[in-house]
Amino acid sequence: MQEKVLIATEKPFAESARKSMVKMFEEAGLKPVVLEKYKDPKDLLSAFSDVAAAVVRSDNVTKEVLEAGKGLKLVVRAGAGYDNIDCASAKARKVIVENTPGQNSNAVAELAFGLMIMIARGKYSGKSGTELRGKSLGVHALGNIGKIVASLGKAFGMDVCAFDPFVDQCVFDDCCATRVKTIEDLYSTSDYISLHIPKTPQTVKSINYDLLSRMKKGGTLVNTARAEVIHEEDLLRIMGERSDVKYASDIAPANAAAFLEKFADRVYFTPKKMGAQTAEANTNAGIAAARQIIAFLKEGKVLNQVNP
Repeated sequence: MQEKVLIATEKPFAESARKSMVKMFEEAGLKPVVLEKYKDPKDLLSAFSDVAAAVVRSDNVTKEVLEAGKGLKLVVRAGAGYDNIDCASAKARKVIVENTPGQNSNAVAELAFGLMIMIARGKYSGKSGTELRGKSLGVHALGNIGKIVASLGKAFGMDVCAFDPFVDQCVFDDCCATRVKTIEDLYSTSDYISLHIPKTPQTVKSINYDLLSRMKKGGTLVNTARAEVIHEEDLLRIMGERSDVKYASDIAPANAAAFLEKFADRVYFTPKKMGAQTAEANTNAGIAAARQIIAFLKEGKVLNQVNP
């Protein structure tokens, strides 16, 4: 009997990516099931009921969803962030959770610079703006995305520094970024700060008043990470106290209306999370997820597990 593999995406993959994934599963002797653009969470519960593995994007794989998957063995997040999956419940049910790190990195890094340019040019209002060349760029975390951002910063002629206590000096050297000793130094010396930390219990609301108050005069914070790492009330307060601070994000804050009402000329939010919204990233992440599922179901290989 063929094992079923679910492709569950409220925000669908590009058609070419989905077709490639379906073909890969069929050629591997698996039976693909596709659930796209669903509106009712019950549809996701039902779809998980008889599959061995599933690919998701930003879909919420809750404890209830996992419990519905009686024969579920593996969930692969097509992308790097996996906070939309209840990893603890998955581990308790002996369900492996994997991600596909690096597949969306270039897309997110390019968007970070798109947001920087948007702010530097006054949101294309017609007023005179500034250039990135010669400005200082602080990269907060040198993971797959941060490393590309640092390299792109050099290409733009920026003075690049970074803070990441979890990586070796060779990583800083490879992307030509100066290592700063403290996060406070990064925020106080950078004209642009590009944020790339994951959402964890330690990082939620960690970009707070104390840190934001240290931002360099005229500084811009660019967030292509997660909304939750920003202490929104503190950011709103800082922007009220300092008319020079700017903020651009591809995750609109919960109180976006307040930001736009008070600081419309100094903030910009994309209509939805856009970091991975390129044809290339879409395809790369989907294909990588499909390969990992096939490797697990057919060869027993575990790749990029995030809930060991």
